[in-house]
Amino acid sequence: MASHRRIPQHGQATLAGVTVLSAALATAAAALSAPPASADPAARPAAGRQAATARVDALYEQAERATEKYDGAAARTRKLRAEVADLQDRTARAQERVNRMRGRLGALAAAQYRAGGMDPALKLMLSERPDSYLEKAAALDRLGRHQADRLHELRAAQRSLEQQRRETAAKLAELEASRTQVARHKKDVQRKLATAQRLLNALPRTDREAWQRAARSEGRAEAVSGPAGPGPASGRAAAAVAAVRAAVGSPYAWGSAGPGAFDCSGLTQWAYRRAGVSLPRTSQAQRGAGRPVPLGRIRPGDLVIYRSDAGHVGMYVGHGQVVHAPYPGARVRYDPVGMMPISAVTRP
Repeated sequence: MASHRRIPQHGQATLAGVTVLSAALATAAAALSAPPASADPAARPAAGRQAATARVDALYEQAERATEKYDGAAARTRKLRAEVADLQDRTARAQERVNRMRGRLGALAAAQYRAGGMDPALKLMLSERPDSYLEKAAALDRLGRHQADRLHELRAAQRSLEQQRRETAAKLAELEASRTQVARHKKDVQRKLATAQRLLNALPRTDREAWQRAARSEGRAEAVSGPAGPGPASGRAAAAVAAVRAAVGSPYAWGSAGPGAFDCSGLTQWAYRRAGVSLPRTSQAQRGAGRPVPLGRIRPGDLVIYRSDAGHVGMYVGHGQVVHAPYPGARVRYDPVGMMPISAVTRP
């Protein structure tokens, strides 16, 4: 008879509880199988901020490459401008010479015309005493040869003038193309820097300030730990090292070569200029402006060229450190020599 007993009320409640518990477990399992980002709403914004700062760093690196191209184009423009000015001056002098020659030959031709075109030898026979005829005839012959020589000189001067004009026109066209390159690279730099600044402005203030502190490296001093190694290879290298150390703390400014602000190659060019050594304007050109040195034999004053495109340069100052102008927003500072991939070491 027991098999026909009614199920108590608390038994019904227990069954209902099991059903609810099963549903809850199913929900929990679904939640556990969902992507983690939905469980942590803060994770996605943090990843976005990290991507934004990485993009800023990449843009500054691209801007530095564009800056080096701008510096190279600007240097070529300055050189071409000087060459054009020299060619224009030489062309003007050649034109004056041609004009003088034409004037002298024109005067001779006019004198002959006024003489009626009479044969010079016959005029001498009729007008001179016989004893002076031979002397006068020889003088007249010399005059004819001199006039012919002048004519040949005029023709040569005219050819030279035309050549000067062609060279000047070609240099002017090259100068205009270089100016166009300067303008294009300048816009490229400005566009990348503006994009980077917009990304920075969009970051939360705490993240932006953290990035700026790292970029400016506030309070950073030279690390003197580790062996100093050998000294500068020459007195000029020592003078360049002293100059570059004196520039530490100066602001980065693209296209600048001192004395108040620098880009990377502008800093090394300026420092060596203070030592009496002329370096090219760009890091790519500076790579070939001296003797290649193995990294294991590096000495203070050597130039360290970074990245496969030679887009950055710093000066080794000893103690495993370089001084360099990093990028916009940063100041000239010390950093480890191996801060980025090294493509070459050059001793000017």
